[in-house]
Amino acid sequence: MTFQSAHTMALIEELLDVAKKHSSNGDGGPSFGQRLAEIRKARGFSQRDLAGELGISQRMVAYYEAQADRPPAHLLPKIADVLRVSADELLGIKRLKDKDGVSHLRLWRRLRQVEKLRPNDRRALLKMLDALLAQQQR
Repeated sequence: MTFQSAHTMALIEELLDVAKKHSSNGDGGPSFGQRLAEIRKARGFSQRDLAGELGISQRMVAYYEAQADRPPAHLLPKIADVLRVSADELLGIKRLKDKDGVSHLRLWRRLRQVEKLRPNDRRALLKMLDALLAQQQR
C-alpha cells in the first residue's frame, strides 16, 4: 500500500468514527445500511446494479444494507461516487440533498451506459431512438 492510499484509508477511518459517534447520539436516525438502501433505491439501483458498479457481489450489498455496523472503508468513496452523494451524506453526517431532481434515474443510468458503447453501436441506438421519437410526434 502506498503512503497516499494509506493516508486516504486513515482519513476514511477517521470519517467513519465521526459518523459512528454522530449516529449513536440517540437521535434515532437510520443506520448506515438503512441510508445505503434508501439512497440506492432513490437513485434507481437494484442491489445487483450497485454491486456491479462497485465490483462486488449482490450478497455483499445486501449484507452492508442489513447487517454491517460500519460501512466498508475501502468502498466508501466509490459508493458515494456511484450514488452521486457525498461521503458525509452517505454516512448521515450531513442531510441528504436531492442534487439533480431527476425523476427517471434508471433512464439516466442507462443513457450513461450508452455513452460507453462502441461508436457504431451508439449511432445505431440513437437512430432507433430518433425513429421512435419521430413516430410519437405524429
